[in-house]
Amino acid sequence: MSTDMKKNVQASINTGTKASIKIGQLAKLSGVVSKTIRYYEDVGLLPAAYRNDNGYREYRTSDIERLVFIRRCRELKIPLEQIKTLIAVQVDPKSSCQEVDALIEQQLDKVRTTIAELTLLEQTLHTLATSCPNDKVGDCQILKNLQQEKIS
Repeated sequence: MSTDMKKNVQASINTGTKASIKIGQLAKLSGVVSKTIRYYEDVGLLPAAYRNDNGYREYRTSDIERLVFIRRCRELKIPLEQIKTLIAVQVDPKSSCQEVDALIEQQLDKVRTTIAELTLLEQTLHTLATSCPNDKVGDCQILKNLQQEKIS
């Protein structure tokens, strides 16, 4: 994205003007591909775009901020339904952030569980990788271990 475009977008955001942005520009500015932008519109994460006379979607600068927020949440592997909740709670900036805290804590627990599962997987694969000193498939300890109920 060019420096001039960044300045224009930032100026629009700062002044609150409703710049008309096409989907390709929105994709570049937000780091979210066009197909995904349309999907987010379909599932209600992004407000429906205005359609001009020729049917092209026209977006606002606020859509950039929303898409960056969604992209960051997706990078953290937050499910779409929880992102909807995070978007919805922002309506009242004075409300408690207890729900936000709980969602993030749930996500952290999921990540920790995944890490534990991957650690166990790594240990099992390491055991398999180091279990076979043989050169022939008929004597392969890895294949024999994979036929067992438990890896030894």
